Amino acid sequence: MTDLQEQAQNELKDIEMSENFFTDDDDDMNHVDNNFSRVNIDQGNTVQQRAYHENFNDPVFLYRMFYSRLFPFKTYFNWLNYDTTPTRSFTHREFSFTLLNDIYIRFKSFPNADELKKEIERIQPVKIDIGAIYAVRPNDKKTVSEKAFRPLEKELVFDIDMTDYDEVRTCCSGGDVCMLCWEFMTVAIQVIDTSLRDDFGFEQIMWVYSGRRGVHCWVCDESARKLDNDSRKAIVSFLDIIKGGAQVDRKVKLPSVLHPSLKRSFNIVDKHFNSLILSNMGILDKPETWSKILAIIPDAEVREKVESQWTSHPNKPAAEKWGILEKEISKAEKKKKFKDEVARDIKFQYCYPRLDVKVTTAINHLLKSPFCVHPKTLRVCVPIKVDECANFNPLTVPNLATLNRELEEYNKEHPDNNTRLADYKKTSLKPYIEHFEKFVNSMILDVTRSKRDEAERSMEF
Repeated sequence: MTDLQEQAQNELKDIEMSENFFTDDDDDMNHVDNNFSRVNIDQGNTVQQRAYHENFNDPVFLYRMFYSRLFPFKTYFNWLNYDTTPTRSFTHREFSFTLLNDIYIRFKSFPNADELKKEIERIQPVKIDIGAIYAVRPNDKKTVSEKAFRPLEKELVFDIDMTDYDEVRTCCSGGDVCMLCWEFMTVAIQVIDTSLRDDFGFEQIMWVYSGRRGVHCWVCDESARKLDNDSRKAIVSFLDIIKGGAQVDRKVKLPSVLHPSLKRSFNIVDKHFNSLILSNMGILDKPETWSKILAIIPDAEVREKVESQWTSHPNKPAAEKWGILEKEISKAEKKKKFKDEVARDIKFQYCYPRLDVKVTTAINHLLKSPFCVHPKTLRVCVPIKVDECANFNPLTVPNLATLNRELEEYNKEHPDNNTRLADYKKTSLKPYIEHFEKFVNSMILDVTRSKRDEAERSMEF
């Protein structure tokens, strides 16, 4: 193993790629043997059924099956192209691939959907990342100067990872998630989506499950795609209110009178606080977790009074314990010892979305693609309906083994209907692809209308 491969393998342990994760310094990184991971999926029923059984848990086979039969290439192309015929939005777009043998390929670009499909089916990436639209086709990066090769556009994106909640969640840690802590992602989607629409006027917003422990947001409006880095930083600064590292007890300190956007966000946070923090996380059930709450209160006398009552009645319902805290804080505020809405800010600190700022602020930052597969869970990165996000269960998202089994079972039950129905419609991937198609079709319609209106305006002159 070369030093480069060894370094890449070590960095793969952190699935969330940083801005400098990839490199194109080694020419070998842009070369993949045509025989790589070649698997024969014969269209004859006997051979195909035998392959299903023999390769049921073989990742190589499962990836080949997924890319050749289920990946929505046409809709995927239309989404990144913002039209149905190739434009610079697609041809100058960076794609990055991670392969099974720890090879990383960056700055790939394709002239059309067919070429992208051909390459993905050939190399079977275990991960696909999407980058910016450049002034020069990424394939030609090494033929121009560094100054000439610059990113021009990219969707405004957000990355929310459950590991950033480890200091406040009690059920899981690291890459693990469950339905108790997944409510953090529900709050994040509702808060950020509402602000993007109501405060910034964006409309074409798609949320995607990351495949393991978080969610990604893609804002596809033209005005969002054309934002420079400073504008992206300004939006993140507006949305990001949790400040300070592990050594800081109080990470949220907002004015007594909230901005209308934060008022709206607080309504969402407040609605989830009891179920998520007091019930699911049980944050007031034990001294080791409630001590973090007490540390946020700036007045020592109030802290002592609250702690005394909680310690004297450790089995008191969490809602009643929280009521004690609010009562003691209110009494102290009336004496004007401090007036800073600390109880409200605690709710913000424990529930409000925690953003990976670097992912949003750098236009050339890569982000995992929708409908790629998480290399550890083998779950598909499926889109999430915002109005149904409270019911989304990451643990039931289809993985490659499930999809393979569903295809096999459907074809056994419908031997004469194999070619009449698209393969994804035979699986649990169907509602996710249909939601994606609906989103993209609506987006393309808006683009078409905009072009028509612009043409009509130009004719008037």
